[in-house]
Amino acid sequence: MFTPRETWQFDTERIGRRVQVYDHVDSTNTLGAALADTDPDADGLVLIADQQTAGRGQYGRVWQSRPGSSLLMSVVLRPPADLLRPVVLTAWAAVSVAEAILALTGVQARIKWPNDLLIRGKKVCGILIEQSGRAGSVTTVAGMGLNLTQTLDEFAAAQLPDATSLGIASGGLIDAHTAAGVVVRKLDFEYGRLLAGERVAVEADWKWRVGLLGHQVVIEHPGGDVTTGRLRDMAFDGLEVETADGFMRVIAPEAVAHVRPQT
Repeated sequence: MFTPRETWQFDTERIGRRVQVYDHVDSTNTLGAALADTDPDADGLVLIADQQTAGRGQYGRVWQSRPGSSLLMSVVLRPPADLLRPVVLTAWAAVSVAEAILALTGVQARIKWPNDLLIRGKKVCGILIEQSGRAGSVTTVAGMGLNLTQTLDEFAAAQLPDATSLGIASGGLIDAHTAAGVVVRKLDFEYGRLLAGERVAVEADWKWRVGLLGHQVVIEHPGGDVTTGRLRDMAFDGLEVETADGFMRVIAPEAVAHVRPQT
């Protein structure tokens, strides 16, 4: 097991009362899941690492970054049953980080379904929600990698022309401790709204940041099929799409792999 170099505490209600900071780990999500099995007080625990040796994103994609250049963070949660759906938790994390980006840079970020945040069309953050356990005892680990100090030259050398960082967006330097403090407080605030039954408020922020209402879209399903039409509404319970033949179709978020504008 990895040993933290220091522990932080933020003035939050649930998330971030204990923050363990590591020089390097294999994956903050993997570590979070392991700690959840052994620590009865892990709910709300935040793990941060300068570097991950086996970080991963959606569909098992590898996540790597220069040490200290990104906020590599995972949150361990034991949500109530009504919040266990990945679409709700991904939206919570995405809205929270987008609000943190706005506070840190003054720039609005958009959500790219299902789990990326974009600034001016370029990826600045990826989110990965993983769950384990059985009914009645499910642990969620919400991982996020937020680019902080990478330069245009670094992204070009890594052949990542569609990536950006908060430093590029703001023209300034934002260190990991400052970014962590803002992100953790936003995560805590938005999670508090969900626990208080304000799901519609979080849902509305999520819908606005996806920004596709009223647009012609292509919905890609996990099996490879697609649905096209005008996106009339978007909620945790379903995406309402008007197809070309005039029919209204409601698609559960679990049946959606990607949503993109139709070109």
